[in-house]
Amino acid sequence: MPRKPPSEKPVAAYDVALRLLARREHSARELKRKLAARGLEGGETREAIDRLKDQHYQDDDRFAQVLLRSRASQGYGPQRIRAELKTHAVPEARIRELLDEAEVDWEASALDQLRRRYGGKGAADHAERVRRAQFLLRRGFAAATVRRATHAEVDDAADESD
Repeated sequence: MPRKPPSEKPVAAYDVALRLLARREHSARELKRKLAARGLEGGETREAIDRLKDQHYQDDDRFAQVLLRSRASQGYGPQRIRAELKTHAVPEARIRELLDEAEVDWEASALDQLRRRYGGKGAADHAERVRRAQFLLRRGFAAATVRRATHAEVDDAADESD
């Protein structure tokens, strides 16, 4: 059976953006980038994003909240989350508010990441503790949190051996 020729009707930026938002939240900046990658640029893209905002389908604040919860549940620290939110053009003041409002125990999260990565054993030596600290720093935890977590891990291991 012969194939139908592809329709020559241009795809509307609004339709593409709506399909993207149906899958997950996107920031306005991310939508603009994805639409541009599909060859949709300029006024039509701006109008589509504005229309989606008016209809409450796209909301940068909601996107930021979802991203923060998602990354925190994945075990990332506040500095890593802050950097990712900045790439989506979330203002620094709003990022601070979101992190302050987040009910996340960053120290418990760091300890959980250590347990997942290295098991229940404490660091055998100083070099191993440094490796673990670097792991947490790469995940975006603050230096003070990393210090407390790596020392708490050592203290917990000492308590278990008593």
